Formats: sequence, C-alpha cells, structure tokens
Amino acid sequence: MKKTVLIGKTALPEWEITGFVEYIAGGPQPGGMFFPVAHGVHAVRLGNEATISQKLEVKPGSLYALTFGASRTCAQDEVLRVSVPSQSGDLPLQTLYNSFGGDVYAWAFVAKTSQVTVTFHNPGVQEDPACGPLLDAVAIKELVHPIYTKGNLVKNGGFEEGPHRLVNSTQGVLLPPKQEDLTSPLPGWIIESLKAVKFIDSKYFNVPFGHAAIELVAGKESAIAQVIRTSPGQTYTLSFVVGDAKNDCHGSMMVEAFAAKDTLKVPHTSVGGGHFKTASFKFKAVEARTRITFFSGFYHTKKTDIGSLCGPVIDEIVVSHVA
Repeated sequence: MKKTVLIGKTALPEWEITGFVEYIAGGPQPGGMFFPVAHGVHAVRLGNEATISQKLEVKPGSLYALTFGASRTCAQDEVLRVSVPSQSGDLPLQTLYNSFGGDVYAWAFVAKTSQVTVTFHNPGVQEDPACGPLLDAVAIKELVHPIYTKGNLVKNGGFEEGPHRLVNSTQGVLLPPKQEDLTSPLPGWIIESLKAVKFIDSKYFNVPFGHAAIELVAGKESAIAQVIRTSPGQTYTLSFVVGDAKNDCHGSMMVEAFAAKDTLKVPHTSVGGGHFKTASFKFKAVEARTRITFFSGFYHTKKTDIGSLCGPVIDEIVVSHVA
C-alpha cells in the first residue's frame, strides 16, 4: 500500500484488484472533497477501469442477491458495474436517494456454476481522477424461489423474501430497475421503472405486516409489477395495504394500482406516524396472464431532510377469486 493506494492484485484481503483502487477513510479529504462512508469507517474507491473481484462457492441454479453500500464521490455521472460471468448490470450512482450519500443497493443473479467470480467495476472515464464510486460493505444471500400460498395468486405478496439487510444500515435496500438487473432481487416481482424501489424492514421502519415491505421512493419512476396466472373472463379481487414508514415522510400520497383493464388510486395523507389502511378493487381477467402494477402518483422528500427521497409503503398484496 502506498499512502491510500492499494499496490498489487492481492493487496485487499480476500479480494483481487486491478487498476487504481484506493483504501480510504470516510469524511473530509485533501482538496476539499468529502467521502461518504455510511457503513463502518473505511471504503474502497474505484478509479477509472478499476475492479475488485472475489470468488464465491454457490449452488448452480440458485438465486442470489448481493447487497452493498455504494456512493458517488463527485457530482458528475458515475456508474458501478456489477457482474458475475454472463450476467452484468450498470448501476448509475447519479441519483442520491438520501442526502448523505450512503445508499445501499441489491443486485441479483442466478448461479450457472458451482463457483462464480463477483466483480465490481468502474467502467467510466471521469474527467477528475479523484472521482470514482465508493464501496463500503458487501454481503450475499441465497434467495428462496417464491411459491404460491393458499388463497393468493401473488407470489411473495408480503415481500418477506428479499435481499440481506446490512446490520449497520438504517436506510433500507434499493432494488434497481430491470434494465440494470435482469434477475430481480425481490423474488416474484419485476422492478418495472426508471428508478429503484426501496426494500424496508421492520427493525428501522414501520412495516404493516411481517418483517418487510416496499417503499415507492421515486414517484412514477418507482414501480413494481408481477404477472399472475388468471382465467379469461374470471373476476378477481386485488387487495393491498398502503401507508407510510414512520420515517419523516409527510404529505398527500397516492398509490396507483393496475390489473388488466382496471385501476385504483388510493390516497394516503401521511403525518409521519406510520399509519396504514387496506384498499381493494375487483378486476376481470382478459388473458391467461395478468400483470398487476403499483406505483406512487407523487414525488416526496423527508420533511426535515429534503435531500432524501421517500414515499408510500405497500405491503400484503393478495389476488383471490371472486366466488
């Protein structure tokens, strides 16, 4: 190690590095920069074309989700490329979902072999060599393929199965849109939007049911969907819970739900108290597959921290036959 620069491909224990990789401490830096390190004290900064990678033992055919803390160092566009062999995704770090920059992301993949190499890569060419994405925590979890539960045509309707939540993070986990991750880290669901949605847990957020829920943090750019099996001409009921996470997100919220040719707009006035209510509507299936979609009608930021995006919470999504 030369000052903060890691020298040699094995300089970072358990990882293999290529290119310019710095081992930095969070906080103010020489030259007036500030490095946000939300999880712990240290992080690595990936310079142009730099990578860090690690080999992992996995089960072929199983679904895995990586969880990692990542943030940008400069205001210009920065991208973090995450990959395993034959699968990769580019996560733009330009959008800050909270004001201090310590966002946590998930990225999922299906293992093709018994050993995979997970690589984090900075593919950009920043004008300023002091720029480049920061990584400050990495975890992996094997996910359970979702199954149907009795009386519900929706898989993982309570969002109980999802990526690992970092122990020292209170921010929830951002789930990137399908354009950036073909394999959803939220089993059963498609992140069908331009921006991420947030996977939140009951330890730090108000969750209506169980241990987890979804917060729609980027307005109409934040949407989730699932394709369910239906019988054409059959009528179904779609019910779900709408509320707020008791995380300083105030205002007039609106969740819009779509199923076949029917829609429902559910208003929720949040005072940040963690209140929620159940909504439902009937729809008639047109085809053997029906897409159900949810998104937030408005954009919201926290009342005392306007740099942090937030939004309505949805949970406990159920589709059932109407007798």
